[in-house]
Amino acid sequence: MTFPRLFQEMDFGFLRLANRIVMGSMHTGLEEASKGAERMAAFYAARAGAGLIITGGVAPNAEGRVSEGAATLENDEHVAHHAEVTAAVHAAGGRIALQILHTGRYAYHRKCVAPSALQAPINQMKPRELSHDEVERTIDDFANCAALARKAGYDGVEVMGSEGYLINQFIAPRTNVRTDSWGGSFENRIRFPLEILRRVKKAAGDDFLIVFRLSCLDLVEEGSTWEEVVALAKEVQKAGAHIINTGIGWHEARVPTIAAVVPHGAYAWVTAKLKQEVSIPLVAVNRINTAEVAESILARGDADFVSMARPLLADPKLPEKAKRGDVGAINTCIACNQACLDHIFEMKVASCLVNPFACHETERIVTPVAGSARKKIAVVGAGPAGLAAATTAAARGHAVTLFEAESRVGGQFQLACVIPGKEDYAETVRYFENELVRTGVTVKLGARVGVKDLAGFDGVILASGVTPRIPKIAGSDLPHVVNYHELLAGTKRAGATVAVIGAGGIGFDVSEYLTHPEGETSDAYYDHWGVDLAYASRGGVKRPSPWKSARRVYLLQRKPGKPGETLGKTTGWVHKASLKARGVEMLSGVTYERIVPAGIEITYRDETKVLAVDTIVLCAGQESELSLKAPLEAAGIPVTLVGGALFAGELDAKRAILEGTKAAADM
Repeated sequence: MTFPRLFQEMDFGFLRLANRIVMGSMHTGLEEASKGAERMAAFYAARAGAGLIITGGVAPNAEGRVSEGAATLENDEHVAHHAEVTAAVHAAGGRIALQILHTGRYAYHRKCVAPSALQAPINQMKPRELSHDEVERTIDDFANCAALARKAGYDGVEVMGSEGYLINQFIAPRTNVRTDSWGGSFENRIRFPLEILRRVKKAAGDDFLIVFRLSCLDLVEEGSTWEEVVALAKEVQKAGAHIINTGIGWHEARVPTIAAVVPHGAYAWVTAKLKQEVSIPLVAVNRINTAEVAESILARGDADFVSMARPLLADPKLPEKAKRGDVGAINTCIACNQACLDHIFEMKVASCLVNPFACHETERIVTPVAGSARKKIAVVGAGPAGLAAATTAAARGHAVTLFEAESRVGGQFQLACVIPGKEDYAETVRYFENELVRTGVTVKLGARVGVKDLAGFDGVILASGVTPRIPKIAGSDLPHVVNYHELLAGTKRAGATVAVIGAGGIGFDVSEYLTHPEGETSDAYYDHWGVDLAYASRGGVKRPSPWKSARRVYLLQRKPGKPGETLGKTTGWVHKASLKARGVEMLSGVTYERIVPAGIEITYRDETKVLAVDTIVLCAGQESELSLKAPLEAAGIPVTLVGGALFAGELDAKRAILEGTKAAADM
């Protein structure tokens, strides 16, 4: 498979970009971490195969920082830190631009500022309104930051004007209620971004790349109209920007734009619409996670570049692999957000569920072995932990045999693939299947092994996973009771009314599976979440028309508190909103009295009653599958537990893959 459009060169006269893949901006937490410059240098250098790298956002002044202590580029003292990063990228043959980001009212500190003193619904801090003189100073701070970026060796800057940050706050009537020359009319509201661009260009020079991230679809009420987007884009072009990067959705928007429920390339239509209005190159963004999706966007002429941020977390060599047509070797982003965005919102360094080396290139190092250091290693279980362990150990040079009781590899990921919105999990299984072959792992499927089968190995990694936990509820052996594994594997079916016991991640996934309409197409996503494809309203939003469920589902939780509290920080709201829109009844603080033929008897809010349901699905946790552990230890065979075999809490593929990788790296 070839991708000719992905690897066309674009020449700006002063700058040649070798391909059309842009590594989009993404905060990693390395910006503020110990030895951050060294770690960022290694992180970005590993991804130098992209046509252009855009860094995580760096503030032009202290007020614009994401939080106290977050990165700024304000003076010469900061230059050396950035120069280490740019030198590493250039040595690797890449190009890199600094994103200048002023967070405005999204800042998590008490000195946050905005065009108007309007508090963001996602922030506890209320901003102070900028005075006229402070607006002028802020513009100069952007220009100063760009000049310092050039001094630090960057090839350009991206001026962040979307996602609801400060520049976007000036543009939209939702957040700009000023009555001076920076507010009121559309012409006044766009003065701020245009002045920034003019002064940035003057400060940094004509031969310095300027990308403007323009909010093309705010997805909030009182956002920009399409006519305003077009008018601003034309003015941005006149002001000297070389590239416009598409911005989609504000952070406060109640529309998921990068989660797994979003169809691949779902917002390329916006870029295509704008491409008819301006002549400078445009970048398409959001849920472009494979080379095939990227190539199709370019082939249709929807954009000139494609942005791939998380996909290059998942596989830093994605561009190189795509260029040589080796798509089977690409480790695909599954849009889970668990180790990237969730980590950032938890004030941790980002990484990647499917690639634990991301952002840890200088710390998680796998060294090859040779000669007498080579071992004969058995891995039992081919779920995520076992696959990571087997391929890592084999890549080091060990002789590895992988035993799996089922007829295929993948473990719990095979179940995850059937959950609507998690279809991309099949890509991870595909990647590991390719890696098993590439690294020379001997794979034995349908193999239920015992101690005798494992005698003679120098070490055993036990990745035997989990089994569903059966709660001690009277009547749990009745025929209308099934566990989540039976349901998702297709060996049991659910009726028209269902009670789901357990409101953790598995319970929410099962409820999604039960209520998702059959035959639903990706186009229904826009209606479900209220995205106005006609762009007839401000912000491009309309009244949502949620999918309706053919089933009635109760999602039950024993502990008090809101169901879904353990879900991911950046995706949990999506799951809860989806199920609520489909009429799923979520009950917490429930006591399970007994299961009866007519349904399940519960006590809820001091009232005991029978929920009349056809099917009860058990999602009440897991237990480690450890039948081999004691016999192996008794036989004196060294054994290392990873994944669900080590700890059977909520299913955690991030932890499983990391543990499998670490175990193999230490052998």
